[in-house]
Amino acid sequence: MRRKLIPHPILTILLTVVWLMLVNAFSLNSLVFGLFLGLVIPFVTAPYWPGRPRLRNPRMIAEYIAVVIWDIIVANVRVAMIVLFRPNEQIRSHWIAVPLELKRPEAITVLASTITLTPGTVSADLSSEGHCLLVHCLHSDDPDGVRDDIKTRYERRLTEIFE
Repeated sequence: MRRKLIPHPILTILLTVVWLMLVNAFSLNSLVFGLFLGLVIPFVTAPYWPGRPRLRNPRMIAEYIAVVIWDIIVANVRVAMIVLFRPNEQIRSHWIAVPLELKRPEAITVLASTITLTPGTVSADLSSEGHCLLVHCLHSDDPDGVRDDIKTRYERRLTEIFE
């Protein structure tokens, strides 16, 4: 019964919080309307989510988010240093093929999005079978090290979360 009324409880909470942040002022009306949106949107879109993934390890989700935020901060500084102080002829851009152990499309999407969110790297393509992700790296002296970092810092954690 509860699953029918609130098909995606986490999405309900997230939509409510996002609405409150968008209006930039807390009031009872904003909270009620945010809850309304948080209940209606997941209810209306529930038929389009038939095979919703189960997230297995909530502690690992928090750890993953912390690692990604830290990596974004560090990468911002590194990219700024590259852009400001490194001459163009010294920049070593690389295309890196990252073989994937992830199988779930949601996990692959989170990995590709994380790579793109991190300054200095962009997910460019996914192989047709979903076994390899093509990543462009702005600068690296060790492309294999970048690939290994992606696999150990992100893919390993996503495997524990999704699979």
